[in-house]
Amino acid sequence: MSDHTALPLYVIQADEAGESLSRFVEGRIEQCAALILQHGGILFRGFRVRETSDYQAFIEALRVRPLDYTYRSTPRTHVGGGVFTATEYSSRVEIPLHCENAYQRIWPLWLSFCCMKSASVGGQTPIADMRRVTAAIPVATLERFAQRRVKYIRHYHPRVDLLWQEVFRTTDREELARFCDANDIHHEWLDGKILRTEQVCQGVAAHPVTGTTVFFNQAHLFHVSSLGEQVAEDMTSVYGRDRLPRDAKFGDGGEIDTEDLAAVRAAFASEAVDLQWQQGDVVILDNMQVAHGRRTYVGERRVLAALLDAWRTRE
Repeated sequence: MSDHTALPLYVIQADEAGESLSRFVEGRIEQCAALILQHGGILFRGFRVRETSDYQAFIEALRVRPLDYTYRSTPRTHVGGGVFTATEYSSRVEIPLHCENAYQRIWPLWLSFCCMKSASVGGQTPIADMRRVTAAIPVATLERFAQRRVKYIRHYHPRVDLLWQEVFRTTDREELARFCDANDIHHEWLDGKILRTEQVCQGVAAHPVTGTTVFFNQAHLFHVSSLGEQVAEDMTSVYGRDRLPRDAKFGDGGEIDTEDLAAVRAAFASEAVDLQWQQGDVVILDNMQVAHGRRTYVGERRVLAALLDAWRTRE
């Protein structure tokens, strides 16, 4: 085994071609966990990861409970067990840096990716150290998010964005209502057919092991300004400001200043480091220490994902 630091990831290269990744980690789980905590993540390279089953075996070998992807924000396909495809947005769309499920009150402490096929051009996964991102956000902006938190507002229109049936993984309105009640998500039906949901979540969060507080929300993704000025205007003209498919406000209902969101996006961009995939690469990230995204790409790209080790905000 050889290794080196490549901020913010620790790289472990297989000693020999065809070495089984699942067998490699079985006796090294505590060592791997310590490296993930120290370096923000591990990149495993050169191991035998050719089929989906190889990655599933690795996830099982970690002995960490995977999360189901309920209350979704992006389209994914369930492959089996705790494994999903990575977000299936068009290859022409760049996915901004973010922490997984930071728009919820429950999120994975670990996030894993597996590259089954890398794109012919582009398709990198940018990552960023959340401690550095947080430090790059103006103090006054960070304090507003910490004190006022974030309210996520979604309207499920037919044939726009994700359908509520896909987001909540049910076609039963009563089952949806039970989920919303259990997770403190306000929901109502507008005109009997358009579902509106609102949930107030954290603006910042403290890592349960290190105790470090980091910016931890997705206001910069949900706010209508994330679409760009022209698209935001078009969406608002079609749906109205009060029925946008997605939007974000402060938890007290106040509008988030676009200058605050611009500062957040600039902080993420300033700390982005691109991970260039090789076929068979497997990554585990500390989801509170390292953000991730996706660059646009050309050609076929297949990346799998697993959300691991649930943590719920302590409010």
